[in-house]
Amino acid sequence: MEANQESLFERAMDRYQSGTPAEELIGDFETFTTVSPNQAAGWICLAWLQLLCDQPNDALLSARKAVRIDSKDPQARVNLSLALLETNSKGVRDHIDYVKRVMSILPECGKELSNSIADGLERKPEWEALIKVKNWLEL
Repeated sequence: MEANQESLFERAMDRYQSGTPAEELIGDFETFTTVSPNQAAGWICLAWLQLLCDQPNDALLSARKAVRIDSKDPQARVNLSLALLETNSKGVRDHIDYVKRVMSILPECGKELSNSIADGLERKPEWEALIKVKNWLEL
């Protein structure tokens, strides 16, 4: 990732972490994914924001791109699971099972996902799909 692309990503992440509403950040990550279409992190973040903003069909496309680019990333798989649930699509179990396997091997991954899920529930407290995923992952 070039320095300019990296700073765009970092600025957008800093804004997210400081509490900027998801709606205000989608454009930043759309720009990032246009400029850096092969960076899974951008697609992962964009899918998450789209899920937070009740854009499940867009999130499904973004999450699938993220998993296509980096099939080993657990957050990408969680986002895809959420998007599949939100669009009443099939295939959730395979992604949840994969994430559980990764968490059993890499416990720090479970901590990161737990933090992500807590953040999602803070921003969208009644998020039924996220609550299901949290329970399935036993976080």
